[in-house]
Amino acid sequence: MKQISSRFSIAVHILSLIAVSSKDCTGDYIAGSVNTNPVIIRRIMGMLKKAGLVDVRPGVGGASLLKDRDKITLLDVYRAVEVIEDGQLFNFHDDPNPQCPVGRNIEAALRTEMEEAQAAMEQRLAQVSLSQLADQFVE
Repeated sequence: MKQISSRFSIAVHILSLIAVSSKDCTGDYIAGSVNTNPVIIRRIMGMLKKAGLVDVRPGVGGASLLKDRDKITLLDVYRAVEVIEDGQLFNFHDDPNPQCPVGRNIEAALRTEMEEAQAAMEQRLAQVSLSQLADQFVE
């Protein structure tokens, strides 16, 4: 089973670091905190910038939030980093056997359950702000 891409947790890490840090959040500084390659950070920062969540200063570097951290939800982040394909968290396997009663009906039987599960997850993500998370990181 495929997991949801780690882009989501990395993006939340990046935004949380920017929200709580008193230092300039350069790509190298963020990469050190995430413990990953700066190229990955730049790629995800580009997605966050495109979604209107961060501003990135070219040259000297550094990033800042474009919205108040109370106004950024986990759902905003989830959508910004394109965690899923075609807006669908769940995908069906290709070409089940139409001669089999299960194969012929599995997608129709599961589709509503999967859509409701995704809606519940997205509803939960919409209830959590970056501020609520960032408050947990203050020492």
